[in-house]
Amino acid sequence: MDRAEIVLWVRLADGRWSPRTLWVVVLNEEAYVRSAFGRRSAWYRRVLRHVDTEVEVAGVRLSVTLRRVDDPELVQRVSGAYRAKYGLGWPGPVESLNGPEAAATTMRLTNVGQVSQLSA
Repeated sequence: MDRAEIVLWVRLADGRWSPRTLWVVVLNEEAYVRSAFGRRSAWYRRVLRHVDTEVEVAGVRLSVTLRRVDDPELVQRVSGAYRAKYGLGWPGPVESLNGPEAAATTMRLTNVGQVSQLSA
């Protein structure tokens, strides 16, 4: 099933949950997301502080861990996956998402269970 978006839920300091809709791509059975606004994004900064994080897919919320991707070759492959999945319908946003500031925020979702639900 094609999942164009997931909802990332990040716990705030006061205990409430904050949702963010994100585009997701899957490479070699691993799911990846990026912050469209780079390091300025509040959810991204919170995730770096290792706050509780969940993803919602098809109405199901699962606890998840996000890990930064520092390998330049993998970051480029993730950019290609964004281009292939979203580029035809959304060329402008994909160009921004593949820009240096956003690409630097590439994160792998780990401990999420079955990533086949996130595939293109």
